[in-house]
Amino acid sequence: MAVVDSRMDLLSERALLMRQSLQKSQTITDNVVSILGSFDSRLSALETAMRPTQIRTHAIRKAHENIDKTLKSAEVILSQFDLLRQAETKVLKGPHEDLESYLDAIAQLRKIIRYFTNNKSFKSSDGVLNHANSLLAKAQSKLEEEFKKLLSSYSKAVEPDRLFDGLPKSLRPSSDGDRGGKPHGGHHNDDVETAVYTLPILIPSRVLPLLHDLAQQMVQAGHQQQLLLIYRETRFFVLEESLKKLGVEKLGKEDVQRMQWEVLEPKIGNWIHFMRIAVKLLFAGERQVCDQIFRGFDSLSDQCFAEVTVRSVSMLLSFGDAIARSKTSPEKLFVLLDMYEIIRELHTEIETIFKGKACLEIRDSATGLTKRLAQTVQETFGDFELVVDKDATKNAVLDGTVHPLTSYVVNYVKFLFDYQITLKQLFLEFGKGDDSNSQLASVTMRIMQALQNNLDGKSKQYKDPALTHLFLMNNIHYMVRSVRRSEAKDLLGDDWVQRHRRTVQQHANQYKRIAWAKILQCSSAQGLTSSGGGSVDGGNSSGVSRGLLKERFKMFNMQFDELHQRQSQWTVPDTELRESLRLSVAEVLLPAYRSFLKRFGPLVESGKNPQKYIKYTAEDLERLLGELFEGKSMNEPRR
Repeated sequence: MAVVDSRMDLLSERALLMRQSLQKSQTITDNVVSILGSFDSRLSALETAMRPTQIRTHAIRKAHENIDKTLKSAEVILSQFDLLRQAETKVLKGPHEDLESYLDAIAQLRKIIRYFTNNKSFKSSDGVLNHANSLLAKAQSKLEEEFKKLLSSYSKAVEPDRLFDGLPKSLRPSSDGDRGGKPHGGHHNDDVETAVYTLPILIPSRVLPLLHDLAQQMVQAGHQQQLLLIYRETRFFVLEESLKKLGVEKLGKEDVQRMQWEVLEPKIGNWIHFMRIAVKLLFAGERQVCDQIFRGFDSLSDQCFAEVTVRSVSMLLSFGDAIARSKTSPEKLFVLLDMYEIIRELHTEIETIFKGKACLEIRDSATGLTKRLAQTVQETFGDFELVVDKDATKNAVLDGTVHPLTSYVVNYVKFLFDYQITLKQLFLEFGKGDDSNSQLASVTMRIMQALQNNLDGKSKQYKDPALTHLFLMNNIHYMVRSVRRSEAKDLLGDDWVQRHRRTVQQHANQYKRIAWAKILQCSSAQGLTSSGGGSVDGGNSSGVSRGLLKERFKMFNMQFDELHQRQSQWTVPDTELRESLRLSVAEVLLPAYRSFLKRFGPLVESGKNPQKYIKYTAEDLERLLGELFEGKSMNEPRR
């Protein structure tokens, strides 16, 4: 128990100590709270006392910041005034001496105007803006003047020799004054299309960047119309003057209609040459200049180019159009084909050079001329066929030789085949059907048939049927020979050639039969029967009347003399045909005469004056037959 009591007492003492400690801590805590409350009151009083000072300090700081901003704004404004003065000095000096610096001044003026437009609070901003805008307007005006002055000073008409230098050598004028450049009929296609052309320098390359910078400033200032006007008025005159120096004339439909063909034909040849030079050199060079000056402004470039070239293009195309619309005639066909060829040749260049919406009318005009030329060519074919068929030449060829119409038509057809590439292209694009070969063959056959029809009519003018057949033989032979030696053979075919060769042989046979049948009867024993008038020899001549025999020889001599005289004046111009025809006659006549002479000659020779009746030996006849078809005049003596 004592132990328990002792432990209880100890716990009580400890509890008492703890209570005392807690009481002491509370007292300390209360004291600290009291002290802190005292601090809070003092700090609050201090804060109250410091607030006016803080307000004054903040105001001072704000004032300093506003002063700094004001000073900075004033500095910027003063710098703008300084830049304005610098720009004004450069503007007043003008762009001529230092264009780059002048353009910098304009750019600076635009910045200054933007600055004061965005800072209207500055009380003098309106005045500054008015002054800056006035300077800018003056600067733009001087830019326009400088652009016009610079463009005009370097825009000179191009001399023809400079243009000729840009042509391939094969197309340059020759020293004899020929303008050259007129290959045709497909011979030139490959060479011309791959030939190198050297564009003339219309404006020096060092000047083009300056003109570009000036144009760019004018566009940025909204002065496109002034720019277009200046460029058009300056360049179109130069372009027209260049063409006039070259020899281009302004000729319309009425002018063309009044001209004789001899005058018109060389003008068409020149036009073909001029078209090539104009498109490949002058217009291509002008497009290059336009594109460089108006780089970055494609639509403006197209419009300027269109307005500069439209009159020159019209001057060229109007002549071509007048020719295409003029009255058709056979002699015009080949120049029409030449014209069609050059337009076809230039088609790609025209589409490329005259690109864009602004040039659409020019491209359409060129396409329209191509179609009109194609149509006129086809109409001319039809007219030529009709002219050949209806040719009413009154003067027949007296010697039965090849008629001028035949040589004209055949050479015409042969010449067509120099243009067969062009013709096939034309038929393919504008003809009916897809087979251009068959169309060309059909046209050729119709022309040849029209010629044959006409020759048949002309042959009826001869009173001598033998000469009729000789004439037809000569002319059809000429047609066949010419076709066989030309590309027409491939188109017309072997069947056409063989058919007409048979016709030639038929006329030769008919000539021989009609011309020599009567004289062959004279060298025949038929009809030589005894009438009791004269003595007869025995053997082969038994029963033959010497009187009849003498008459027969006289008749033979008379007929041969007449045939020789007449047919020596006839002509077979082809050497091979002439020799063949002589041989054909000799093969019939000479054996008959030799046989007759051998059989009946001795009977005549045994009588009086045999040379009066037996005038020719077979060798004499052979020699005289060799004189036939030489086209001798009537007064020309025998050989």
